[in-house]
Amino acid sequence: MSDEQADSDRANVERVLTGETAAFEPVVRRWQGPLINLAYRFCHDRGRAEEMAQEAFLRAFRALGQWRKDAAFSTWLFALATNLYRTEIRRIPPLAAQLDRANEPRDTRAVDGGLEDDDRDQAVRRAVLLLPHKYREALVLFYFREMDVAATALSLSLPEGTVKARLTRGRNLLRDKLAPRGLDRARGTSEKQEAAK
Repeated sequence: MSDEQADSDRANVERVLTGETAAFEPVVRRWQGPLINLAYRFCHDRGRAEEMAQEAFLRAFRALGQWRKDAAFSTWLFALATNLYRTEIRRIPPLAAQLDRANEPRDTRAVDGGLEDDDRDQAVRRAVLLLPHKYREALVLFYFREMDVAATALSLSLPEGTVKARLTRGRNLLRDKLAPRGLDRARGTSEKQEAAK
């Protein structure tokens, strides 16, 4: 996020706190897509993701005075949303298929090894959704939301060491589940893995 966006968020929040409630609208417009996408990673249901994001904005609006401004507004907003989503998913778990019943990849005899990049990404994302909550949450924030370890730790209210351990364990679980299908060699993650160590 740019400094300009961070300054804009800060200015809008200040205006809301002085009574100009309409100043929250640009905040919603800026962060609505990312919050829905994050919620979708938790529940894999577009309608439910939209409802969860709407609830996150409502709670953020009510709690704006609690933002201490020692971190970017977006970090605070995503931490609030992540905690809400975690609670909601524990309260009403998404319907999940067993990993063994997940869709099989296309023809494994194809020249490209059986999967195009999109197929591989979809299979990995489906597998992530089937992980235990604590590993799924860390992986979703770190890889799909592209947060660094510190922001992921803040969002999950955990020490950075715990987040690193969950990322390592989550990757190992994924590798074990995806290896029989030849999908354990996901590309583009080595830099992120090194950063999480």
